[in-house]
Amino acid sequence: MPERFRCVLLFGPPGVGKGTQGRILGRVPGFFHMASGDMFRAVDADSELGRKFMEFSSKGLLVPDDLTVECWREYMDKQIASGNYDSERDILLLDGIPRSVQQIRLMDDYISVLRVVHLATPDIDLMVKRMKRRAEKENRHDDADESVIRKRFEVYKQETAPLLAIFEPNIVVEIKATAAPVEVLRNILDALTPVYTESFKNPLE
Repeated sequence: MPERFRCVLLFGPPGVGKGTQGRILGRVPGFFHMASGDMFRAVDADSELGRKFMEFSSKGLLVPDDLTVECWREYMDKQIASGNYDSERDILLLDGIPRSVQQIRLMDDYISVLRVVHLATPDIDLMVKRMKRRAEKENRHDDADESVIRKRFEVYKQETAPLLAIFEPNIVVEIKATAAPVEVLRNILDALTPVYTESFKNPLE
C-alpha cells in the first residue's frame, strides 16, 4: 500500500443514499468508490482472515474494528494489484467505513481525508418509511421490520455520528439527504469539485 490514500468519506445514517451516490460518483474518472459491503463480500472464507471474519459474521456479531480494517487493507491491496484502483490517480470514496472512532484511528496511517460529505436528515421517521418501502419493493422482508431499522439508526447515532467531531470543520460538508436524488448529487459535486480540480489537472491524461 502507498503511504496514504487521498479519500473522501461518505457519512450518514442508514437509508440516506450513500451507496447510490457513491456508485454514481465512482463512474467519474478520478474517483474510486469502495463500499464496505463490497469489501466484506470479497473476503475469502477459506483464508485465515476469512475464517476470523466468519467467526463473527456467522453469529450475527459486529466484526471487531481491527479485523474490519485488516479486511479493508487486504481488499485495497487486491484493487491495486488488479488495476481497478490507481492510488496515484484516483480519489478514494469510502462508503460505510470507517464506522467508528476506533476505526478512523486504525486507518489514520493509510488515508488522508480531503473532504467529509455528511448526508444528513432531521426527519428519522421519514427515513424509516423510505427504508421500509425500499425493503418491501426489493422483497427483503427482514429489512422491512421497523424495530430493526430504528435499531440501525441508534447504532449509527452511538458509534458513527461521533466521528464527525474528529475532523476539522472546514472539510466537513453537510448535505440535506431528503432532497431529490439529482439535487443531492449536484450538491455533492459542488462540494467535491474544489478537491477534484486541485488533485487533477486532467484525470483523463
